[in-house]
Amino acid sequence: MKVMVLAALVLLLAGIQASAQDRDYERPAAAPPDNVRFAWADVLRVDPVYERVPAGSAHEECEDVPVDHRVDNGNRAAGTVLGAIVGGVLGSTVGKGDGRTAATVAGAVAGGAVGNNIAKNNDQYYPATQRQCRMVQDEPGARRIVAYDVEYRYRGDVYMSRLNYDPGDRLRVRVSIGPAE
Repeated sequence: MKVMVLAALVLLLAGIQASAQDRDYERPAAAPPDNVRFAWADVLRVDPVYERVPAGSAHEECEDVPVDHRVDNGNRAAGTVLGAIVGGVLGSTVGKGDGRTAATVAGAVAGGAVGNNIAKNNDQYYPATQRQCRMVQDEPGARRIVAYDVEYRYRGDVYMSRLNYDPGDRLRVRVSIGPAE
C-alpha cells in the first residue's frame, strides 16, 4: 500500500515538473519580439504629393453635423382628443340655437389644435451628430493630395518615407534591430 502511494506521488511530481518546464519554453504568439521598440523622430520636412484629377470625375465629401433628435412621448393623440373634448364643452356653453352647434364645432377644432401643440411641446430633444455626405464634381485639371513625402531625423540620421497623413512635428517610429547576415 505504501509503495503504491509513493509511486503515485513520484508520478504526480514528475508531471508537475514536466508541465512547468514546457511553460518556460512557450512564448505567446501575440507578444512582440524582444528586438522591437517604438520611439519618436523629429520631422524635418513634409511635402504633399499631388495627383491630377481627370475631367468629369467626382469624389465624396462627408462631414459630421449637429442635429437634434426628438423623442416622441406618445401623448399627441391623447392631447388632441382631450383638447377637442374640452374645447367642444366650452364652445357649447357659449352659443344658443344654431350658434351653439357652430361654437361647439369651433371649440372642438381649436381645443384639438391647442391640445396637440401642448403634447408636442412636451416631447424631449437630445443633441447628436449625423454624418452627411455629398458628391462633389472635381474641376478638370485640378490637383488633389494623395500622400505626403516626410523627411525625419532619428538619432542623427535622416530618413524619408511616404505616408498617407501629415504627421506634424514628430513622428512615431518602430525601431527593429537584428543581425546582418
